[in-house]
Amino acid sequence: MTELSAVLTLAHRDLVKLLRDRTRIIADFSFPLIFIGILGTSLQAGFGNAAGIDLLQFVFTGVLAQTVWQSGAMGMISLLADREQDFSQEIFVSPISRYSIIFGKILGESLVAMPQAIAILVFGFLLGVRFSVPMLLELVVAALLIAVSGGAFGVLVLSRLENQRQTNQIFPFVMLPQFFLAGIFNPIGDLPWYLDILSKIAPMRYAVDLVRDVFYAGGPSIPLADLPTNLGIIAAEFAVFMVVGTAGFVRAERNR
Repeated sequence: MTELSAVLTLAHRDLVKLLRDRTRIIADFSFPLIFIGILGTSLQAGFGNAAGIDLLQFVFTGVLAQTVWQSGAMGMISLLADREQDFSQEIFVSPISRYSIIFGKILGESLVAMPQAIAILVFGFLLGVRFSVPMLLELVVAALLIAVSGGAFGVLVLSRLENQRQTNQIFPFVMLPQFFLAGIFNPIGDLPWYLDILSKIAPMRYAVDLVRDVFYAGGPSIPLADLPTNLGIIAAEFAVFMVVGTAGFVRAERNR
């Protein structure tokens, strides 16, 4: 119960911080809606109608997964902010597991990502993307799993960085290539061999494919892998990222 209480307390703290940060709320909600509203509809009008493919749905599912996964990953920058304010030292000396502390932060940032996911779902519906109530619930569950996975990846990356300045320099190089390697806006079923290898290494790929597994279930063969395969890969990545990232972050705290 002590470990669970610590996890929920840290998660609640991050959620409250979001509700007080109006600038972050506006930025977090604006960019995915721009991607879907402008890029998705323009691709559909320019290419989708002629090719008989619903590119709006394709971009919608990609942006939903990308936004939630990236929000979970980049939200972990708060760990470095806590370090610079010496808050992390205070919680790491508490008598609870280091994994509980890190998971509490991940859960908090995952909950922060959920309002974004809901807003994207509503916006997609208004643009003409149709889904049933059971599918809607499944997409919300998938989004939560993806956010947790992204948070673990964020811990792994941040465990090697010292401050927020380094993070602002490194994260774009980590995130931007995955936009294309994960197939958010473009099909990646027939890539050159060297890009195919990089695509399979990119963790965001499996988050995007998981959402498409749910959305296209029983329909077009858009997803690259089936649901159990993507869930298994995401679970394995989460375990590795958590163990390696937590160990690296704790070691960095001890060396301060």
